[in-house]
Amino acid sequence: MGISAVIITLNEEKNLPRALKSLDFVDEVLVVDAFSKDRTAEIAESFGARVFRREWEGYASQRNFAMEKATHPWVLFLDADEEVSQELREEIMSLDFSADGYLIRRESFFAGKPMHCCGWWPDWGIRLFRKERARWEGELVHESLVFSGKTRRLRGKILHYPYQRPRELFERMNKYAKLWALRERERKNPSWLRVCLQPVGTFLSSYILKGGIFCGWRGFTVSFAQAYYSFLKYLLLKEGKWTLKK
Repeated sequence: MGISAVIITLNEEKNLPRALKSLDFVDEVLVVDAFSKDRTAEIAESFGARVFRREWEGYASQRNFAMEKATHPWVLFLDADEEVSQELREEIMSLDFSADGYLIRRESFFAGKPMHCCGWWPDWGIRLFRKERARWEGELVHESLVFSGKTRRLRGKILHYPYQRPRELFERMNKYAKLWALRERERKNPSWLRVCLQPVGTFLSSYILKGGIFCGWRGFTVSFAQAYYSFLKYLLLKEGKWTLKK
């Protein structure tokens, strides 16, 4: 069974080599690049990937475009800041492809250590699937895979390296909060009570219920960042509605 691995990119020259090195077992690699200003496209081509340049139209749109360009019946999605573990590589190479899609765990690292807390683990998702069985939906952020068919879970992991420093974590929260507020601009105006209290609940859930307290300063930082995201997205939504009224 042929596998097309797909990565969508924007200014990922630091992360991309690691991801591409872990994909040397697939039949083709496609990189859909949103006109990066760094060496992302050049690096992808140096690894033998097929590179398509396309203006950014949202995560779901980019991923669907990539699937349409894939020439093999199976698609493996990987982000530029991820890599296929050796265990997962060997597992995929020995698959009988009896299912239509395969659920794979993602192990995320923060400041050099894996985070098995704060809701980050185990982060299951369908990453390998028959392309005719799936399509991505969503607008600006938080896209979802609409899939039909039989699934199985694999033992191997995808390794994820999203944030090396706390600053990078909070920069991402800022970005996602703005995208969320823009996407949800038709929602009802949130109350100040929700703006103020929901972040408290988010922090307690992440830090206490989901074990952030057992992950030291990393667990506290991630829990605080998730609460900050909860606060900022509703604040920006409320601010946007004020602007529309003016």
